[in-house]
Amino acid sequence: MFDIESKKPDEITITTKKTSVTFNVAQGTVDANLKVGKIQGPGEFEIGDISIRALGVGGKVSEGRSASSEDALLSRRMSNTPPSGAPSSSHSIPSEALSEPLISFDPKEAKVIYDVEIGGVHVGIIGGCEEGLDELGMIGVLCTSSVRAVREIEPKMVVAMGNVDGMVTELKLSARTEKKLKIKNADALPLALEVVVLN
Repeated sequence: MFDIESKKPDEITITTKKTSVTFNVAQGTVDANLKVGKIQGPGEFEIGDISIRALGVGGKVSEGRSASSEDALLSRRMSNTPPSGAPSSSHSIPSEALSEPLISFDPKEAKVIYDVEIGGVHVGIIGGCEEGLDELGMIGVLCTSSVRAVREIEPKMVVAMGNVDGMVTELKLSARTEKKLKIKNADALPLALEVVVLN
């Protein structure tokens, strides 16, 4: 079980029993109150019981190394596995883990969209982005302001970001307002599309 909240238009916070992570789609950042600070740009990593695929779409996302090698380095560093492959403590991340930027990322030139998996439920966090949607895969809950993305991805539930009135009018649905959206598991998602506004 986890909660989804939104206190700012460009931010989504997912909270589980073990951790809380805030995604800012405008800045392309993930904030989990780690000692190393916010994570920016694309990569794959796990924070507590949350698995995250951050996908760079459009524009220039990286320089120097290839995206796949950077993704592997970020994944290894965030999972706290040293290069030798020897396991290390799962409770701490080395202070040097993100001391040098792995990815040259400019949110003005490129966007990051997120596929977040918690207990078998996939949450897509894309804001108004309409690029790279096929990279997300099967999404149960989609956090977006894009009607096109809703139609293309076909989630079971939409967390509306941005112009809610325009979205519900175009989708010909009504929206319910919640302070927090509580998700129990994949089986608890609605059969017909629902739109939720968080405030």
